Amino acid sequence: MNNVFANDTWRQYVALMRLDRPIGIYLLLWPTLWALLIAAKGQADIVISLIFIAGVILMRSAGCVINDYADRDIDPHVARTKNRPLASGVVSSKEALFLFAVLCALALVLVLFLNWLTIQLAVVALLLTILYPFTKRFIHTPQLILGLAFAMAVPMAFSAQLNHVPMLAWGLFTLVVLWTIAYDTLYAMVDRKDDLKIGVKSTAILFGRADKLIVFLLHGIVLAGLVWLGLLEQLHWSYYLGLLGAAVLALYQQYLIRDREASACLKAFLNNHWFGASIFLGIVSGYVF
Repeated sequence: MNNVFANDTWRQYVALMRLDRPIGIYLLLWPTLWALLIAAKGQADIVISLIFIAGVILMRSAGCVINDYADRDIDPHVARTKNRPLASGVVSSKEALFLFAVLCALALVLVLFLNWLTIQLAVVALLLTILYPFTKRFIHTPQLILGLAFAMAVPMAFSAQLNHVPMLAWGLFTLVVLWTIAYDTLYAMVDRKDDLKIGVKSTAILFGRADKLIVFLLHGIVLAGLVWLGLLEQLHWSYYLGLLGAAVLALYQQYLIRDREASACLKAFLNNHWFGASIFLGIVSGYVF
């Protein structure tokens, strides 16, 4: 860490945290905002919301660092990841672990402003974040573990504002897990050929030729579940326009992946940012009107 203050070193740290590619922040942020709004019936606490937004940025960054540390011997063999800072050797393993510890410490400071239940849930989220990158060596569903890690923001958002986690929160938690499996399967489809060569496991490999159908069904289940949530919460009809927009985007993603071409699969994955944003806008309008 002798060159820690060098500009080039900071650029490599930014790349290691993927702050130059914020798609992961968006995909974690949208369900967090959904949960904050639903838990508070559209009147989310500003301070708690700011804590969660900062926490999303920190923990997504930490997740990227620990992921690259776990994959430091795998990434050099994958076309999409071979130039990452750890894979290319421009950042050392010790530097990566130090950065991970700093990010987690900052996130801990934030969560200490919340109640005890939320702190406990945050510990579970951290353990899942650490576990996820190592599971791709042993199970064919690492996307499930990622989904559990991302979805932990939902019960945390409810507990922070209500000091308990109602069944509605766990229903939304399940929908976020399923959505994560859907979009991360699209992401895994990009690397499927390389992953098969080096023995990395994923749902894209597990689903095989059924990948497109399963992603379609997962999106459908998520949207159906959100319709149920809207009826349960008695949200304004404008909420369903947001769901309709998300449904159109899900169909667009199916069009993109029709030939399973890697760049198109990546584009479909990135499109989930707008899928999440459309649902968020629907929730906002559902409570405002």
